[in-house]
Amino acid sequence: MTEGHAVVLGAGIAGLLAARVLSEHYARVTIFERDSVESEEVRRGVPQARHLHGLLDRGRTIIEQLYPGFTSEMAERGATTAEALVGTRWYVGGLRVAPTSTGLTSVIATRPLLESVLRQRTLAAPGVQLCEGAAQGLIGDAQRVRAVSVSGAHGAYTQATDLVVDATGRGSRAPAWLTAIGAQAPAEDRLEVDLGYASRFFRRTPGQLGDQSSVIISTGPNGRGGGAIRVEGDRWHVTLAGMLGDHPPVDSVGFEAFAATISALDIHEIVTTSEPLGEVVPHRFRSPVRRRFERLDEVPQGFLVLGDALCSFNPLYAQGMAVAAQQALALHDCLVAGDTADLSGRFYSAVGKVVDVAWQLAAGADLSHAGVVGPRTARTRVTNAYVARVHRAAHVDPVVARTFLRVANLVEPPAALLRPRLARRILLRGMGAGGFDSGGFDSGSAAATTGVGGQPATEIGQATTDVGGQPAADVGGQPATSVGAQPSADRTPLPIEPTR
Repeated sequence: MTEGHAVVLGAGIAGLLAARVLSEHYARVTIFERDSVESEEVRRGVPQARHLHGLLDRGRTIIEQLYPGFTSEMAERGATTAEALVGTRWYVGGLRVAPTSTGLTSVIATRPLLESVLRQRTLAAPGVQLCEGAAQGLIGDAQRVRAVSVSGAHGAYTQATDLVVDATGRGSRAPAWLTAIGAQAPAEDRLEVDLGYASRFFRRTPGQLGDQSSVIISTGPNGRGGGAIRVEGDRWHVTLAGMLGDHPPVDSVGFEAFAATISALDIHEIVTTSEPLGEVVPHRFRSPVRRRFERLDEVPQGFLVLGDALCSFNPLYAQGMAVAAQQALALHDCLVAGDTADLSGRFYSAVGKVVDVAWQLAAGADLSHAGVVGPRTARTRVTNAYVARVHRAAHVDPVVARTFLRVANLVEPPAALLRPRLARRILLRGMGAGGFDSGGFDSGSAAATTGVGGQPATEIGQATTDVGGQPAADVGGQPATSVGAQPSADRTPLPIEPTR
């Protein structure tokens, strides 16, 4: 279909990906964004952009599919690219994961650069335009949305449209908008994690970190961890994180002291031997939230919600941008598969499967912290014990390390860790001493290393599809879905913030 008009609310990562997909099916696509996007600075509406962002390799491959040459263009603009576990390093349980070839490409950059490249490429698509303005509400009824109310530089007005896509982020007012037109608002799931993190840039000098491009140190029993990534301008972008109210300080002395308490000293060495560039910047994330649109009996046609407006993940697990890309791919598949008569229902059914996996993974990892309230089952404990062995085996066995990272990047399904030959290696080599026997395979990385997404112990061996219930093939025919990681006291912090 190359007729009609679609409106996207929000020009963040999710909104840009949605607009790119819609440009193939609608004659006109208008993106409304309340912030000015004239510079590559951090936008006011995205304060989390000052912190580490990670793009899991499954997300990168989808973006590459939508924007051919994306990875090369990022490198030309100053981003670092590296093969995970070859040009990057990662620690779990206080021990380093064995260096090995993984076939995973890490694109390491700041959020403003990533957003700038995607925005320029999206606006180059036929029929796409960006307008400054903020949505105020929907026009329509419980059966269909026909327009959106917008306030802009020239006052408020009504924009008629065939489709409205809400990508305004975790602060989305979609539930209130739907109630106002007589439609149902979705139920919400949330967990209180009270995550805090602090970030600072440092000047990089040759030879630091063995000339590798990033290090991720997963959080240990004390709930503390961090990451350092090499970004444009030959700088280190360092983020420290702490759960359940134990937040890193923002003064230089306190920041350095906090870095010394995480389970490996690589980041502390960078912080104490490098020239600071700017001040320490804090951020707080209280709770991941999932809006259950897929459970509604009826949803109005002409209105879709995606990105953090649909599900805002704990930023420790680097899932946000990759899952937003999976949702954009689901939207593409829904548009290709049929007309728009029941687009909303088909879309929520498809993305429900994608979000289900990632949400279960992250929630399971969050619940590995005793201070996070929620159910812990016997199955969770049994799986955590197995995952603890995965962690230990990954320190000494490159085959286990490779699969672990590929699962964490959504390139292979969690079931890959249960294949008989690999399970034997894990059970035999995961009995070694050392590290934390926390029982979790959690993760979450950031742009630099491989980024990992924590996973609920109850889900290992499940979730092997991407969208529409079909096997998600990646390059080489590999299943490309769900996240692979499981809960434990050992968690990988690297804030990937809401993807608005």
